[in-house]
Amino acid sequence: MEDCRVSRRGFATRLAVSLPLLGMGRVTALAAIVAPDGISHSEEAIHNEVAFTANRQRVYEAIMDDKKFSALTGLPATISRDVGGAFSAFGGQIAGRNVELVPNERIVQAWRAEDWEHGTYSIARFALKERGGGTTLVFDHTGFPKGLGEQLASGWKEHYWAGLSKYLA
Repeated sequence: MEDCRVSRRGFATRLAVSLPLLGMGRVTALAAIVAPDGISHSEEAIHNEVAFTANRQRVYEAIMDDKKFSALTGLPATISRDVGGAFSAFGGQIAGRNVELVPNERIVQAWRAEDWEHGTYSIARFALKERGGGTTLVFDHTGFPKGLGEQLASGWKEHYWAGLSKYLA
């Protein structure tokens, strides 16, 4: 009987090669960033916690309603309210799909900038936590192309959090 066991590195390499064939996008150099223990030690991530005086419903609606989001950014947005639905913001500079939506609690999106390589998506997670009469938005962004962390973090602060703060005031 043949031994069918595969190492974690072997599995990661096979997965990286298989995903594009399955129509699930491109995974760049996955085997190169995964250590022998199966854990990446080189990925960048963004974590923000932003307080708003508005309740969770107003914050959720400002992010998920295309008219409200367009008003707060000053640029066109089209945002589906369905899981699996597409969104586009900032006049098409940002696009993706809704992965998980729990009204007034959580938004998880497969998210990409227009200048990223086709098929490259990151995960943006917005968790809305009640804080007195207001809301704390706990935000995590992972899986974006290496070297873009500072630029993206600056963009979230400037284009999302500042706009939301002003719009919800």
